Amino acid sequence: MTKQSSTPKIATRKHIARLERERRQVAIVTTISIIAIALVLVLVGYGILDTTYLKLHKSVAEVDGEQISLGYWQERVQMYRLNLLNTLQQYQYYQQAFGMDTSQQQQEITTQLQSDQYVGEQVLNQVIDETLIRQEAQRRGITVTDAEVEEKLRGAYDFFPNGSPTPTVTPTEFSTPTISPEQQALFKPTSTPTEVLVTSTPTQTNTPPPPATATTTQIATATFLPQLPTATATPYTLEGFKSRYKETLDNYKSVKVSEATFRSAYVNQIYREKLTDEIAKDTPHTEEQVWARHILIKDAQLAEGQYEKLKSGANFAEVAAQYSEDPGSAVKGGDLGWFGKGVMATEFEQAAFSQPIGEIGQPVQTQFGYHIIQVIAREQLPVSETRYEQLKQEAFDKWLTTTREDDKTAETIKTFIDVWQNNIPAMPASLPF
Repeated sequence: MTKQSSTPKIATRKHIARLERERRQVAIVTTISIIAIALVLVLVGYGILDTTYLKLHKSVAEVDGEQISLGYWQERVQMYRLNLLNTLQQYQYYQQAFGMDTSQQQQEITTQLQSDQYVGEQVLNQVIDETLIRQEAQRRGITVTDAEVEEKLRGAYDFFPNGSPTPTVTPTEFSTPTISPEQQALFKPTSTPTEVLVTSTPTQTNTPPPPATATTTQIATATFLPQLPTATATPYTLEGFKSRYKETLDNYKSVKVSEATFRSAYVNQIYREKLTDEIAKDTPHTEEQVWARHILIKDAQLAEGQYEKLKSGANFAEVAAQYSEDPGSAVKGGDLGWFGKGVMATEFEQAAFSQPIGEIGQPVQTQFGYHIIQVIAREQLPVSETRYEQLKQEAFDKWLTTTREDDKTAETIKTFIDVWQNNIPAMPASLPF
């Protein structure tokens, strides 16, 4: 058999050119595909990065160059909501278990929770205030150590490794105002006013309800602190504290609140306490106080008639007992005892601190009615420990308000409304406690 010989084909120029074109086309298509895939990966990666990192590091506000990140603010929003929800549940419990009418408080909290805008703005103002406080504290050389934070945190859980703290017993200081015989003669039912007691130890008394002229005075809340669950037992051991602390962190983590943000609340609290002490260090331990009595009458014409009777010599105590609509003082001849500024209604206070001693003033109108006031005495007297702390808080609040309203400070504060308003986190479905 004859073998067939295979003769290799000779590649023509045309064939070679075609192969080269095909190779280039494949290379171009491959390159385009790789670039397209790479772009998709970059876009997906940037989207994930923007959601998980870059976006959270955008600023909701800036205070003197210091950024307040969106992520931190969002965590604080959730903490604020959890506090409101926890408080709401407590009010519901009080109403169900003890029959207390807490419907108004419940409605106020519910209204707040229903407004994301309100909650977001409240928290924004809180963190701006905290930043201003911390910056001022640091300018004054005030620092906060990890040990101080740990101590504050343990105290919040009633865990005291060195034993439960006991109130410091301080000597009780009595100050008897120097009342002249003429002043004592103005008010015969009691020979002298109640002694002014200055002590840090509260004592239980059978004091009647405050007069209708009194305004509710509260010491302002220091700063935001997480409201811890109260249903669990007090840990008297390190293990018990750690267990409750971990439980709290797990609860907050379930709504994306980190331990760092949780602890920052205690750092801010300590900075505020130290700065308050510094700012209010010159707060006096005495204040001007007035000893007065009054007759409260709702009808203007009747009040004017009783005023004329008193000016003609009628007995103040007898008129108070018969006509005054302030039951707390009427039974005492209208006596209100000693009081300082910020306690009574504004119009009443202005009259009491300006009327000549002994003079029966014309009826003064307040939201409660018409008051016929007689000032028995006015002196600079020591304040109680509670009142002193209130005065310190007032001094600090005045500093903070003045600082926020100062034009130079205002220039250093920037808020980025579009960032925080468009990124308010969804409210937790339920309370994780």
